[in-house]
Amino acid sequence: MSISSRFSVGIHLLALIEINKNGVSTSEFLAGSVNTNPAVIRKIMGMLKNAGLVIVRPGVAGAELAKELSDITLFDVYKAVNVVQENELFALHDNPNPECPVGKNIQNTIEPIFTSAQLAMEKVLSSLTLEDVVKDIASKENIC
Repeated sequence: MSISSRFSVGIHLLALIEINKNGVSTSEFLAGSVNTNPAVIRKIMGMLKNAGLVIVRPGVAGAELAKELSDITLFDVYKAVNVVQENELFALHDNPNPECPVGKNIQNTIEPIFTSAQLAMEKVLSSLTLEDVVKDIASKENIC
């Protein structure tokens, strides 16, 4: 099982809104780039709006970023789209056999490892901004 694609789609949407800032970023336009249904885009855009990352107005076509690119971290996007609940990136299996030495100890042995791994990933995401993503795309596409 992988992290929900809402995370990569959220990054995609924010980057496209920035790159298309002189155009109108409707849900249909955004959906065309993601290659999905506009309803999926509207749902994710609602999550990004609730997190204060985009501005969308009912009845007005288009969206814009609510913050500067350098002020939106990938961790902000990760949290906005509800990829996982806090400290639940890795799930522990239920009901291991308490009569088995491994079953009896596995959860309290691996839980701190899982927590450390999640914190490390979140630290990396916090150190990268949407500006980093847009600059990379722009350099690959020779966009000014």
